Formats: sequence, structure tokens, C-alpha cells
Amino acid sequence: MTAIDAADPTQAPIRCEGIGEVSSNTAVEAAIGKLATTMRLCSEAHMRFDSIFSVDQEEAVNNLEHAFENKLEAFHTLFDVSSTLFPYHGHGDTALVMALRNAIHHRNHPLFRSFRVRLILDEPARWQGAAFLMAKHPTIHGASLRMHHFVRLDDIDARLDPSRDSPFLDRLKAQKALERFELIDRELRLGEVRSKASSERYPDDQIYLDVMPIFVSAVCRVFKALKSAGIAFKGFDAETYERPFTSEIVVDLGRLEFDQARIWR
Repeated sequence: MTAIDAADPTQAPIRCEGIGEVSSNTAVEAAIGKLATTMRLCSEAHMRFDSIFSVDQEEAVNNLEHAFENKLEAFHTLFDVSSTLFPYHGHGDTALVMALRNAIHHRNHPLFRSFRVRLILDEPARWQGAAFLMAKHPTIHGASLRMHHFVRLDDIDARLDPSRDSPFLDRLKAQKALERFELIDRELRLGEVRSKASSERYPDDQIYLDVMPIFVSAVCRVFKALKSAGIAFKGFDAETYERPFTSEIVVDLGRLEFDQARIWR
């Protein structure tokens, strides 16, 4: 073997003590930064919504949809590099965010078109005079988040509830799928939404859940765990979001608030 061959990492791997840990932490830090950036861009898209909507409704709506999907993708990237540091499938909020990301990423179904899309872009005339039940989780201080992303509750059921026998069901092993659905259903109190909708006789396609507080709760949970594990928050966006998402914002997943939205044009 020549000296050049010996220097070829494909033939003689170079081992540096501690390099695996350094590389792993660097990947997690980069993923945190990416997620924080998508969160900032989503906030900026919401701030620009009204001005763009007055000119081009489709562009305004699609900007928000893409911004939310980018956050889901960035959350999944963080999962890819930090799943050994946090049990993403062990909590209702993080499990639902992961399921939403996978469903929207693969798009082999018609589910998870948001309230905004269905109302403005799909069939706006269909909903004239319709009343919608809008459910969301507040913060522990009672204040609502400023951004929202409502999806139909029956879309969540069709994708995740094995008892529905839906053609759009996520194809997991039966027991695993059941355990995931029961976890999400229990921790996010989705049964309470169904009970209220049933008692007030809302049609299934007029019952919506705001998944933005659930996303925020999931990010808070993961950021706190990673910070406790000694992961640094590097870069402007990561540093900006570190404090509010590790020590200030707390979403109350044990409580739901309900509003009625009625459409008049």
C-alpha cells in the first residue's frame, strides 16, 4: 500500500476520539436552527397574509400552507438526527406532528386540506351559511396563539384510527397504529371535541381542530429535552426561539376552547 493509499479514507478510515459525538451534536444544532428559521418564515407569512390576500387570494393562502408544511419538514429533520435523545412517538403532541408530516409529505390521499384552503380555494359557495366547530388548545395562561392552522378532525381519524377502516389509513402494524391513535386521542382530548360536536349536531366535515398549538407544544417539549441534554442553540433564529420555547410558552393540552365560525359572504 502506498502512502497515498494509506491516506485514502475509503481504504484506511481515520478514527478521532469523540468525533462521533461532535458530529452528532452539530447535526442536531443545525436541525434546530433550520426549524427555528422555518418558524420565523411562517410568522412572516402570517404577517403578510392580509396585504397579499387583497391582491391574490390563492397566493396568500398557498404561502401559509407551504410555510406550515416547511415547519413540519424541519421538525422531521430534527427527529432524524435526535431520535436517540427524545421519544418522539411517546407523546401525543409530537406523535401527531410526526403523523401530519408523513401524511402531508406523501400526499397519497385527499386529507389535511386546511380550513383556509377548503373555504377559500376549494368550494367557497358550498359553505355559505354553514356553521363550523373550531377547537383549539389554549396556553396555561389562557392566551391564544396568534397563528392558527385548522384541519378537519375526521381527517385525523381517517388517517390514524384503525377502527375506521379508512382507505386513507396510515399503514402501520395494527397494534402500533392503535397505540399511537389512543395516545394522541387521550393526550390531546380529541374525544371531548367529538362529544361536543355530537351534542351540538355538527356534521363531520364541519368539525375542525387547530394543530398550531399542538405543533408549538411539540416544539417546546423537544427543545426543552434537547437543551437539558446539553445541545446548544446556535444562530440568530435558534437563539431567538430558545427562551420562549424552553421557558415561557406552555400549551395546555389538558384543556380545549371552542368557537363557532359561520360563513356569510
